[in-house]
Amino acid sequence: MRAKRSTAKTMGQARELRHEPTPAEEKLWAQLRGNRLHGVSFRRQHAIGPYITDFCSPKMKVVIELDGSHHLEQEEYDRERSTYLESLGYKVLRFWNSDVMNKLNTVLTVILATIQKQDEEKWDQTFVKSQDTLAAAAHEARKQMAEGKSTPTEHNLA
Repeated sequence: MRAKRSTAKTMGQARELRHEPTPAEEKLWAQLRGNRLHGVSFRRQHAIGPYITDFCSPKMKVVIELDGSHHLEQEEYDRERSTYLESLGYKVLRFWNSDVMNKLNTVLTVILATIQKQDEEKWDQTFVKSQDTLAAAAHEARKQMAEGKSTPTEHNLA
């Protein structure tokens, strides 16, 4: 059985937050929703562990946080939160609300570059795992052939 990503309480709080977006969240969500950015699926107010992220792409392991002036007073909390999310493999991007409102194209460019980098790293990891699996299978086949237990054609290695 798959582990739950969060508690019912945190997920309920996330549901409530989705009904009260800030103007910056609304503006960015208009660009992210419906796989509009590079075909990547994002969720808003997505609960992960004890935290609720503003935007999250679980598949790409990217979290986007929008910060207003109140975040100046909670830097330690934000640092702990980012550390937790990064420990789960997420790349955390933080933008000021004012940047989303006034420099949206720049924000989207940074998000897109991060998605592309995450995609490349994910592909590289998959490729390395595939190569390791193939190498292990080839090694096992050669071992069986050396022991006379099979022939090259049985393994399609001829």
